[in-house]
Amino acid sequence: MSSEHRKNMNLAIKGMIVPVLREQGFKGSFPHFRRKNEKNIDLVTFQFNRWGGSFVVELAICPLEGVTMHWGEEIPPNKVTAHDVNKRLRLGAVSEEEDGIWFTYENSKTQKDFEQVASDVLGLLNTSDRNWISMLLK
Repeated sequence: MSSEHRKNMNLAIKGMIVPVLREQGFKGSFPHFRRKNEKNIDLVTFQFNRWGGSFVVELAICPLEGVTMHWGEEIPPNKVTAHDVNKRLRLGAVSEEEDGIWFTYENSKTQKDFEQVASDVLGLLNTSDRNWISMLLK
C-alpha cells in the first residue's frame, strides 16, 4: 500500500468529515476528536490499519474530568482520546465485541474514490445527535 493512498485518504477525511465534526462541536486534531456534553465527553478516533488500505472509526465517551489510567496517569479532558478508554465501539458495530466496519481505500484510484469512502463514513456518523455515542455504549 503506497503512502500516497494514505495521504489521499487523509485529505478526503480532512476535507469532508473533519469540517462536519467541527460544525457539530468537536475539537482536537486528526485523528482524535472530542466534544464536551452536559454529562460526558464524546470521543471519535480514526485508527488506520498498520499494513495500510483501511481504517476504523472508534467511538467512546469519558467523564467530563478526563480519565485516570490504571497506573495513575491522568489524561485531561482536552487530551483524552478514544484509545484512552476501555469501553469503546467501532463505527458500524452493534456491540463492543464486534469488529465494526473497516473502511477500505486500497483499491481507490481517484480522489473521487477516496471521497466516496469518506462519504460512507459520514453516512454512518450520527454525531449531530449529542446523545448518539452515549446511547451506543449503554
